[in-house]
Amino acid sequence: MHLTTLLLTLALAWPASLPSPPLAWPLGPPRPQIVRGWEPPAGPYAAGHRGLDLAAPVGAPVRAAASGVVTFAGRVAGRGVLTITLPDTGDPPLRTTYEPVDPLVTAGTKVTRGDPVATLAAPATGAAGSSGAAGSAHCAGSCLHWGLLRGDTYLNPLLLLRQGPSRLLPVTGQALFAGSGGGTRS
Repeated sequence: MHLTTLLLTLALAWPASLPSPPLAWPLGPPRPQIVRGWEPPAGPYAAGHRGLDLAAPVGAPVRAAASGVVTFAGRVAGRGVLTITLPDTGDPPLRTTYEPVDPLVTAGTKVTRGDPVATLAAPATGAAGSSGAAGSAHCAGSCLHWGLLRGDTYLNPLLLLRQGPSRLLPVTGQALFAGSGGGTRS
């Protein structure tokens, strides 16, 4: 079998053999449409988008993207917000955030990945909801703003979703592994 054919066969078979990912989409199935992606800010107070906006109708069930403990369920700037802290993810631990939501759980509740934790709320409008973290400021309709933080640092939630193997690049006469002639892995 030609090496390229072998690599393609392995790539197509790989996802089925992987264990389930530690995180999952907070909406769906099916996989939600990303209305606005991660746009990391240049500094702590600079413009950017500190999470993902996922399209969904008001009232859609929001599920825990990972197992953890609810550390906040309440209102911030006129919007319902839910935060789940993920154990064993370093110091400080990772936290996932969801807004605008109507929480179904309270602070201190242990949740498992996939558990319903909230329903998507209508976008906030007016002075209380004008800060623009989610809702009408970013979406033409309704959407869920899904965030990920470590301490005060915002991260891209997509980094935690394993969607299969790494993309394979064409082999062009390079050794596949560093130990077999200095080639690189992708």
